[in-house]
Amino acid sequence: MTVTFCGHGDIQYGSEIKKKLYEMLENLINQGADEFLLGGYGNFDMMAAHTVRDLKEQYPNIQSVFVMPYLNREYDTALYDETIYPDIEHIPKRLAIIKRNEYMVDAADVVIAYVEHGWGGAAKTMMYAIKKGKQIVSLCENSRSL
Repeated sequence: MTVTFCGHGDIQYGSEIKKKLYEMLENLINQGADEFLLGGYGNFDMMAAHTVRDLKEQYPNIQSVFVMPYLNREYDTALYDETIYPDIEHIPKRLAIIKRNEYMVDAADVVIAYVEHGWGGAAKTMMYAIKKGKQIVSLCENSRSL
């Protein structure tokens, strides 16, 4: 089972949200999740990447995959087991993150969301996941009303 994430880059999260994410991911791992596609941008993405890395100590079979939006950039990939670049070279650079996010949703069975409001990239990604009929698990009460 493949899991991906969508959430605001500027969220302020505390230990309660990180604990909830940890428990949610552990539950998904116990249901067969073994691949985690991560965007690597912003606070929510980094919280997700660190949580997957923490869980890897207990579940060494899981894979943490950084999905790159651009080829011509340097990335710190220390948190990830591998990196991939979707076939988006032909996309204008201003749309690369949107198309990368759509790629991650398309490839995932489950989307973990932390979306507090209906605008911005995280909301667009979540709306795309809803349109695609993906299973969405929310960490945020507000995202249920989008």
